[in-house]
Amino acid sequence: MRFLLYVFLFFMVGCYKLERNCKNYKTGRFYSEIAIDEVIYKSEFKRDDSLQIELYNNHIDSSRVRWINDCEVIFKTINPKNMAEQKDIHLKILTTTDSSYTFEYSYVGEPKKQKGIAYLLD
Repeated sequence: MRFLLYVFLFFMVGCYKLERNCKNYKTGRFYSEIAIDEVIYKSEFKRDDSLQIELYNNHIDSSRVRWINDCEVIFKTINPKNMAEQKDIHLKILTTTDSSYTFEYSYVGEPKKQKGIAYLLD
């Protein structure tokens, strides 16, 4: 009986496919939320093929954009003001909907990842 349960669960999980239409989110204007230690950080950003401009906490940051593939991108801060801003950020889109995407990101080469969600504004 337990075997049948495992087979059933395997097929249920295996048949469920998460949507991932990353091309729809390479450019546009977005709003994002990231929860770190139960604090929600919000920002707005606009991204085109080579540049992302982000407004966070009344500060504007600009980054160069380099797409690795349709779902992964590297951000390099254009004018870093400290050591942390000199580190490149790797972002991977995990799932998409018709108006948002869930992502994880980290500094390049570092194992600790954070997750967030971005909403397409236009």
